[in-house]
Amino acid sequence: MKFIKDEEFIRGKCPMTKEEIRMLSIGKMNISEDSLVLDVGCGTGSITVQAALIAKKGKVIAIEKEDEAFEITQKNIEKFGCDNVDVIKKEGSSCLDELLGNNVEFDSIFVGGSSGHLKEILLKCNSALKNNGVIVMNFITLDNAYKGIEIMKTLGYKVDISLVNISKNRENSMMMMALNPIYVIQCIKMGDN
Repeated sequence: MKFIKDEEFIRGKCPMTKEEIRMLSIGKMNISEDSLVLDVGCGTGSITVQAALIAKKGKVIAIEKEDEAFEITQKNIEKFGCDNVDVIKKEGSSCLDELLGNNVEFDSIFVGGSSGHLKEILLKCNSALKNNGVIVMNFITLDNAYKGIEIMKTLGYKVDISLVNISKNRENSMMMMALNPIYVIQCIKMGDN
């Protein structure tokens, strides 16, 4: 599997899961060739595109409410030839209601944004996830990471927490510049939650 470099994505001013964090997050999502994947708050679509390239016989549904991010995601999907992706321009929680109403069940879910509705979104993601499925969450703040972890523990998930600190060299120098530390949290749905 080829992992896409940050500079290959069309970016705009949208938030993007950085390359090393994206690689780790995708790895923790346990995506297979025929997986049905959900990306909540897809930003530039970097997770969406990378997931779609792995789940070639499956499908990725990406949710994004912001106009620019929605357009950038569509451009990245076109650029990388991902014909197994549906992008829905809607707020995450109400879009999840629709998906639940259609009895859609996902193998893997990535939560990159919640717009302050974390608990509501995670409860709905739980209902939309198959048994033994995986939810991967990324957080910058300890507060949100803690809230997400507590919700998932209450739901009976097996939770694996990584705090990832990445430093990269600046241009052609050996000077290392630190990126924001990111919590990468893998939650596996155990039994019949």
